[in-house]
Amino acid sequence: MTATEQIVTPTSTGTDPGGPSELSEAARRHLWMHFTRHSTYEEGGAVPVIVRGEGPYVFDERGKRYLDALSGLFVVQVGHGRRELAEAAARQATDLGFFPLWSYAHPQAVRLAERLAAAAPGDLNRVFFTTGGGEAVETAWKVAKQYFKLTGKPMKHKVISRAVAYHGTPQGALSITGIPDAKKYFEPLVPGAHKAPNTNFYRATEHGDDLEAFGRWAADRIEEAILFEGPETVAAVFLEPVQNSGGCFPPPPGYFQRVREICDRHDVLLVSDEVICAFGRLGTTFACDKFGYVPDLLTCAKGMTSGYSPIGAMIASDRVMEPFLHGQSYFAHGYTFGGHPVSAAVAMANLDIFDREGLNQHVLDTEGAFRATLEKLLDLPIVGDVRGDGFFYGIEMVKDKATKETFDDDESERLLRGFLSKALFDAGLYCRADDRGDPVVQLAPPLVCDQSHFDEIEQVLRSVLTEAWARL
Repeated sequence: MTATEQIVTPTSTGTDPGGPSELSEAARRHLWMHFTRHSTYEEGGAVPVIVRGEGPYVFDERGKRYLDALSGLFVVQVGHGRRELAEAAARQATDLGFFPLWSYAHPQAVRLAERLAAAAPGDLNRVFFTTGGGEAVETAWKVAKQYFKLTGKPMKHKVISRAVAYHGTPQGALSITGIPDAKKYFEPLVPGAHKAPNTNFYRATEHGDDLEAFGRWAADRIEEAILFEGPETVAAVFLEPVQNSGGCFPPPPGYFQRVREICDRHDVLLVSDEVICAFGRLGTTFACDKFGYVPDLLTCAKGMTSGYSPIGAMIASDRVMEPFLHGQSYFAHGYTFGGHPVSAAVAMANLDIFDREGLNQHVLDTEGAFRATLEKLLDLPIVGDVRGDGFFYGIEMVKDKATKETFDDDESERLLRGFLSKALFDAGLYCRADDRGDPVVQLAPPLVCDQSHFDEIEQVLRSVLTEAWARL
């Protein structure tokens, strides 16, 4: 038996072998889980407890194996169980467990900043560390506001982002987010965030038969929003290279080049939000390189350490940094744990794995096979579209393939939450069923996966989606 097939001895068991374990019960009583409908567990469902990972697989406390087809949460690029990353953390904690970056530096933050700047395109040479992606987005908006105040354009504070896009949960990042249901409980939010259409070509009503024309139309809507608000008031445009929410919307050819032109024309900063897309998810260290554009600011997190320790970053161009370098000016912003020495050491070791194992090239070499394997599912009546890039895909489910009719709210509730999420997990596949836009299954497996894992993903999805269709 291989390392990924070992049976795990449960760390805790309940009195009923088929019922919740002690750990599961303790989780139900005390753990407030993120984005979780807790009524599921209060009404008798056992909280799943994951205890170990190895390669692209994770194991629960009873020893059952699951293919992690979401890399945790678009995070575990190099796979689970990488001992060298744990050892890097331990070594650094022994030397220097913590020191802040408030007017002082430590070696790991310096070396990591240098490495990220070398990998980033253009003159993106200044790295501001955070502890996660939402903080990086929050930082980018604050930088944009202060940059224009320092350069004599104090009215430029607004941002443009896209419909259904997700940019994080802090109040500023949540304002940039384009998902009404994610925001309504926390309103009023930070004012000044406005939305433009996304690049969902499958649902396009404009230029639906011409991808490039649709891309020009979508980019021009960003300019339209800037002009409507007044260019003298707009500071930044926030875009993901491939939009996550809604189910992986890639950019049409020429889209980002046109957006870059629009931002330059109106003196607006272009922010590439690569919290999900950076570090090999699309086959390049930074996704903007894959699509041929250079942003003014770039946000990243998740895959920088493959999740083995929390870290994030905002990377700024020399032009944006320049007004902060003179006189009494300084960026009045920071995080206690931003650029934590242990996390920075883990990031360096993680990027060493990327270089040594050629993970970016592996994604580029196999992304076509991954797409082709997933596109086999298009023969199912419930699958309307398969879209994405690299190792990042969404599968949109429909009620009628010919008309692209989607499910109503009740059907979506029964399909996604009532059946699909649990059925996929029970079948040994950890992925994401999401209806923040139209109903989709999202896939982002670890970058170490190969054809055998693609086939496993397709086979489980085929079985479960076939049953879902029968239940409808």
